[in-house]
Amino acid sequence: MNRIRFRLLAVLTGAVALLAIATGTAAAHVTVNPKEAEQGGYASLTFRVPNERDNASTVKLEIVFPENQPLASVRVKPHPGWSYQIEKAKLSTPIDSHGKQVTEVVRKITWTANEGAGVKPGEFEEFQVSAGRLPKAEQMVFKALQTYDNGEVVRWIEEAAPGATAEPEHPAPVLKLVPKQENAELTAGQAGTETRDSGRATLTLALALAVVALLLGAGGLVAGIAARRR
Repeated sequence: MNRIRFRLLAVLTGAVALLAIATGTAAAHVTVNPKEAEQGGYASLTFRVPNERDNASTVKLEIVFPENQPLASVRVKPHPGWSYQIEKAKLSTPIDSHGKQVTEVVRKITWTANEGAGVKPGEFEEFQVSAGRLPKAEQMVFKALQTYDNGEVVRWIEEAAPGATAEPEHPAPVLKLVPKQENAELTAGQAGTETRDSGRATLTLALALAVVALLLGAGGLVAGIAARRR
């Protein structure tokens, strides 16, 4: 009986360990945050890079922007201990940005760690960009390449097949795009109108009270002068 219990315990322990390893592996890949943003707007995008190796540090990250979804504006937030390079591409068809024709857009951003500043085992880093206007599409897929100081390159470039429930082994970071919330804008506009109306009402009341106070003061002054004359 004890031997059976020991075997069952060993099997359960192994199953739990395998589950933990599988879960950790599935979760530890390059991602983009937030998970979704509004179509036609601007967003601050953060690319999160975990280190999956026990004996090497991540020293380079390359993020490739989708060629068929050009963004007129991409700005990089400096990251301490890392330098970056921007690779641009010419557009065959210019895109409009606030009345200006944009003919060149960002194609790839490469972050490279300075000496001793790599992402060490058990750590992660986050790299930020501001981008827009986001296309009117269901999603954007950013292919990522993660390089370790031992020369290994992990290519996070795989996309899930349509209708698939299983995640690829090396999934690319995906940003879901949702339609702009017109109702939210309308509500915000209504709130602003109500605030302005409330402010006007308060100002009108204050002016009325001031006029009444002046009239009462004038009346008291006249009464005082009349009493003094008497």
